[in-house]
Amino acid sequence: MSYPDDEDIQLMQKLAAGEDLALNELMHRWRDRVASFLLRMVGDHATATDLAQETFVRLYTSRKSYKPAAAFSTYLFHIASNLARSHARWKGRHPTVPMENEAGDLTHDPVDPQPTPDDAASLNEKTALVNKAIARLPDEMREALLLFAVEQMSQAEIAATLRCSVKAVEVRVYRARQMLRQMLDASL
Repeated sequence: MSYPDDEDIQLMQKLAAGEDLALNELMHRWRDRVASFLLRMVGDHATATDLAQETFVRLYTSRKSYKPAAAFSTYLFHIASNLARSHARWKGRHPTVPMENEAGDLTHDPVDPQPTPDDAASLNEKTALVNKAIARLPDEMREALLLFAVEQMSQAEIAATLRCSVKAVEVRVYRARQMLRQMLDASL
């Protein structure tokens, strides 16, 4: 069976064979996507960065047991997803108060520095609303939606990543979109 990420599978096999530099290439290729996914899952840049690093630590420690039974991205995002879930459980047991700016919005990076100030302010408001709504989704729905919409994984890949059925992925994405629509309609 051949996957579009055969290079990643070959790099993983090299890593398992003792070529530690293969990890650098995998990190270079996947670091931003994993960190972006984790940022949307946990809602905090520093935590997402830490979890992304931990994802690659886990990838390295599991290098010898890796079996290319599915796309490499499925394996990698499964690790990241598990770490995000573990973090959410830990955070539930150790609640903190988020830091907010004067407007009461959670701080976030600007999306695009090029628009006019009015357009940028409007875009930032909309982005903040969407990000807050996504953050309020149940974990299972948020994971499925982000893997589908942002990472553009197929439903089969998401099912393998989240260890559930394709139908469950379909339902989670559908329900996540419905909930988002309701939350955004209520906030506008």
